[in-house]
Amino acid sequence: MSPSLLAILPLLLTLTLALFLRRTLVALGVGIVSGALLIAQFDPLQTGRYLLDIGVKQFYAQGAWQAWHLNVLLAMLLLGSMTQLLARGGAVGQFGDWLYSRIRTERQARLGVVFLGWLVFIDGIFSCLAVGHVCQPLKRYGIRHEQLAYLVDSNASPLCALLPFSSWGPYVMALIAGISFLPVSPLEAFIDVALFNFYAIVTLGLSVLVAWYGVGFRSFVAPTEVKSSNAVEAKGNPWLLAIPMLTLLLASVGLTLWSGAQQVSSWDVSLWLAKADIGASMRDACLLATLVTLIMLSLSGRRLTALVGDLSHGVRIIAFAIAILLCTWMIGAVIQDLGVAKLLAAWAKSYLSPHLLVAGMFLLCAIMAFATGSSWGTFAIMIPIGAEIAHNLDPHLLLPVLSAVMAGSVFGDHCSPISDTSVLSATSSGCAPHDHVVTQLPFALIAACSALVGFQLVNLAVATPLVWLAVVSCGLGFFALMARFYSPWPNLAAQT
Repeated sequence: MSPSLLAILPLLLTLTLALFLRRTLVALGVGIVSGALLIAQFDPLQTGRYLLDIGVKQFYAQGAWQAWHLNVLLAMLLLGSMTQLLARGGAVGQFGDWLYSRIRTERQARLGVVFLGWLVFIDGIFSCLAVGHVCQPLKRYGIRHEQLAYLVDSNASPLCALLPFSSWGPYVMALIAGISFLPVSPLEAFIDVALFNFYAIVTLGLSVLVAWYGVGFRSFVAPTEVKSSNAVEAKGNPWLLAIPMLTLLLASVGLTLWSGAQQVSSWDVSLWLAKADIGASMRDACLLATLVTLIMLSLSGRRLTALVGDLSHGVRIIAFAIAILLCTWMIGAVIQDLGVAKLLAAWAKSYLSPHLLVAGMFLLCAIMAFATGSSWGTFAIMIPIGAEIAHNLDPHLLLPVLSAVMAGSVFGDHCSPISDTSVLSATSSGCAPHDHVVTQLPFALIAACSALVGFQLVNLAVATPLVWLAVVSCGLGFFALMARFYSPWPNLAAQT
């Protein structure tokens, strides 16, 4: 075997194990160890030293602490703790009670599910669990289990993929920050990537249309309208959830702008963003929001021992995501030392057409995420590789390719029957995961086809307004056809 093919073996092992074992952490671990063995020429002692060296360098390198990595990890720990405080402390349930007292019709009930999903933007898994459980009583308005699961799932991961202040933000920005030739700051890159994440944006838009018109899911129960006299039965307190979430959002934006403003003398906001200390801002915003959550829950009657238990549970829940992120950083170092990214980029430059790169990357990442059931695992593997390929083929396509990686990963994960968000949104909504995947798939395909058109037009350097016109037209056109001809459960529609 040639040296070049031998160097790419750890990456092939990682991809193969991720696809067939569907266990991203195991796949990344095997890739790290096999790559270390190659670099150390299969010397066990040198391999151990190399692994220890790249592990330590994630936290301390060249005589300085790696502030970005440390801040990202702290932000993720705080976000994991905050989600569990809100879920186990009753804040989500209190908000649900408040919401019920203001809903009168089936349309309002569906829009209420969407609205709650937007409010609970902090994490995809948390959103699926919280919104699904809280909104189950809304089925008395005629909402099907499958429709509820669709609305829950479509306003979880797709929304988190667009917001730098969700738990996805620090993770993705940490991956993007590892791109040495990135032309902008990680935050600016994340925002640019999000603005062209056609799949996530169209999915959110479709969920609003489905909620407004009730398309695709016919009710099997006659809707019951809640009279105003019943509205006082469940008052609820919306502020237990709203204030911590608003604190997180406002503090993230405010601290980011403030940290950048301290570094420049002008009033140019773009310069503030470019100079901002994103990691420290996210860490401090998460800390402030978590403290606000603790204070509000304490004032509401939650005992100290229960709050400590909620915090520790949050740390345990987020530990797996942190382990994946650490392995991602380590395998990135291994791949860099092996020269894999440059090798793949050279092959891509020789054999791939730059005119199909962005759309092709979207499809490749969609397949990987669907097979593995993990968008984060696909991010970890494909963001560095996609960036290197784009940089060598056409540097102007770097950010569009990263958008395609994000969009394809979310699409594949959204449709996968083994995805954690698919399973959790189904079970929390009271339906079988298979039924949720089948009924959600037509809507996901509408968004995916629209996104594919958009990415191909971006690849061909079509003007941005025309690209968005094409994407929106495709989405609305397919949605209109579905509204006219399609219902996934026609046999149950007549049951009352």
